Amino acid sequence: MSAPSNQMRIKLTILDDKETPYPFVVDLLETVFGRASIDAQLIATTAHYYGEAECGLWPKSVADAIVAAAQEKIAEAGHPLALAREDAVEREVVGQGCCSSCGRPASQVKMMYRGKIGQVCEICILEGVQMLSGATSEASFTETHEVLDWHFEGMGQARIETSVRTFPLRMRADLQIAFDKLFTERAVRQLGVRSSYSYQTIEFADLWETGRSAKAIVPLQYTDLDIGEPEPRRCVGTALWLLGSQGEKHAVLVSQDEGMRGEPKVRVEIAALEGQAGAEIAAGYFKEIERVIDQAQSYRGKVLSLDVQDQWQGLAGGITVHRLAPVAREGVVLPEATLALLDRNVLAFAQHRDRLRALGLPAKKGLLFYGPPGTGKTHTIQYLAGSLPGHTTLLITSEQVGLLRAYMGLARLLQPAILVIEDADLIARNREDMQDPAAEVLLNKLLNEMDGLRQDAEIFFILTTNRPEQLEVALAGRPGRIDQAIEFPLPDAQGRAKLAALYSGGLEIAPSIREGLVARTQGASGAFIKELMRRIAQWVFERDPESSDVTEADVTAALDEMMFEGSALNLRLLGGAIGGS
Repeated sequence: MSAPSNQMRIKLTILDDKETPYPFVVDLLETVFGRASIDAQLIATTAHYYGEAECGLWPKSVADAIVAAAQEKIAEAGHPLALAREDAVEREVVGQGCCSSCGRPASQVKMMYRGKIGQVCEICILEGVQMLSGATSEASFTETHEVLDWHFEGMGQARIETSVRTFPLRMRADLQIAFDKLFTERAVRQLGVRSSYSYQTIEFADLWETGRSAKAIVPLQYTDLDIGEPEPRRCVGTALWLLGSQGEKHAVLVSQDEGMRGEPKVRVEIAALEGQAGAEIAAGYFKEIERVIDQAQSYRGKVLSLDVQDQWQGLAGGITVHRLAPVAREGVVLPEATLALLDRNVLAFAQHRDRLRALGLPAKKGLLFYGPPGTGKTHTIQYLAGSLPGHTTLLITSEQVGLLRAYMGLARLLQPAILVIEDADLIARNREDMQDPAAEVLLNKLLNEMDGLRQDAEIFFILTTNRPEQLEVALAGRPGRIDQAIEFPLPDAQGRAKLAALYSGGLEIAPSIREGLVARTQGASGAFIKELMRRIAQWVFERDPESSDVTEADVTAALDEMMFEGSALNLRLLGGAIGGS
């Protein structure tokens, strides 16, 4: 049998609304609820921090009287304070509306949505949306307009604004780092998109098209890009990321833009609801992308060249990373005067850059390496590249001077850098020798880019040539581009002895035979001596497969083959200018 209504015990609870003053709540508890001052303060404090606090149990008639008196006093003061009365069956909020679903009072939520049969708070609505999103996140879509309608909840294209930026295709390895961090890890969905035409640049507006122009959703496609690491970087093709499941809905489209002059770029378009919030989302993403590109993690400190389109491995071109074998200092066989110039103008200069810059002096430097073929100019650049940690080396062949602006952009981005133009005499010749205007354009382009570097640019600009006479007039006419010319002469007797020892490997050469070899190779280049030692080894193996001892006959046979049986052309091709045998 249920208790008589006048004996039913009612629990009264005070609800905090963050607006009613704390002293008023304490006074209400003292004067209406009859609580002692310390108890009133404790209850008011508990309500303030936890949203509500129990005030006690009373018979129904007493509880009704307390609630009526409290409502009158609250109304006189004009505060939104509410009370909850609860028995064994139900809970009722008195003084303000509450959510029909969870019972939260209106004062404890930001928004209450009213309907025909009740009202629902924003918290319950958001929880419902998340449940619905979870239930439909695996829904199947075949075209992009379908998934956009789902993601933007039918708001339509008219309320969407986009922000677009394009980046050089060669930077896509670093862009992928940003994409993975900003989009892939946060995406509600990540989709591939296919256009009707392979050459078409897909824009975000195209994704809303329907019918025959609709864009199909396909699996994501990746291109493997060699960045000089054990594993290639997987770079996404045309991709759509849907983001913002619990906040501002937005999306990101990445596609390839062929450009007006056939210069492909990566196109990044960010779509969000119109207004300041959407603009801030796009600005934040682009700022982070720029930060990642400025770090240039993928290529910094490596040896690079541009515009290799095809590789047998099937890896994408754009930037080629060269894996050069390290060259120790003892592997650089040059006269002491040449080594001293290299040390002072390259290695020591790099160490003093910070102090030079602090004094307002240039941090860039132009060098000319000249000498006969095969004397070690390229070999020395390989040594310098390995001796300057943190420097990025860019190798430019003469036919790539048309890409000089792109190279300079990379050098500025990846500095400190070494920018090498090999066989510069093929483009920077004496003006009087030029047969067509294009040659002079390339010359001016080269010199202007050298001159256009900022004084504080940490870039070594190295030109190599086998024919310095072709460069002298052109460079003298633009003084200051080259700060130091360094000659790479044919090796002297001491140098030829070092080269023979360096390239002999495990061959056993008696001192007398080594002395004769050095004497007989006067005027030979380092490249000639390197090939000579390989020929000698072959003669040794053919004479005695088990032996590694070199005889005079082995040396003579190898020299005869290189100098006489192979003709004068063969001798020139090997860098030989030997005056006697």
